[in-house]
Amino acid sequence: MQALFHETVNILVDIVEKFGYFGIFFGMLLESTPVPIPSELIMIPAGIAAAKGIVNIYLVIFLGILGNVFGAAICYYISLYFGRKFIVKFGKYFFLKTEIIEKMENFFKRHGPISVFIARLLPGFRHFISIPAGLAKMNIRLFYLYTILGSTIWTSILSTIGYFIGDNQDLVEKYLHELFEIVVISILIIGACYFLFKSKKYRA
Repeated sequence: MQALFHETVNILVDIVEKFGYFGIFFGMLLESTPVPIPSELIMIPAGIAAAKGIVNIYLVIFLGILGNVFGAAICYYISLYFGRKFIVKFGKYFFLKTEIIEKMENFFKRHGPISVFIARLLPGFRHFISIPAGLAKMNIRLFYLYTILGSTIWTSILSTIGYFIGDNQDLVEKYLHELFEIVVISILIIGACYFLFKSKKYRA
């Protein structure tokens, strides 16, 4: 299993070396759309490649964030201008089922604009959250703010894991597990602060 992990990581690092910065940008752009590309498979190998001197770690992080924001913006504007019927009709060709759209819409309705930030840190959610944001005509400045903040945190952490830990399977799995726990706790704290602030605002 460990040999397979090392082989997979080496293949991914080779892909980063072959396609360079454009591959990182384009991969993270797709990661922000319904195309099911896990960011872990892009940013951790990119971090490893940076540790080997193949690419620059700061450019890796910057282009990862930029790709995320571009991909999110594409989904946002498509949803904003073409509407729900278009998304439902053509979404099935891009792994976007009606049930997923409804779940994302409900998630957005429950948590409001901050759900864009929260979802950027959650596996399975960050691919789709821009769609209900566009359908709800979310304020574009807030959309970009939350998208950039969430993408910066997630992309930086994954790149750093690859850069400092390398292709050690046990350590990568350990830190990814701990990372998920930290993210969940952080989301709960941020959510609590947000709703506390919101309730005080309404009372005032």
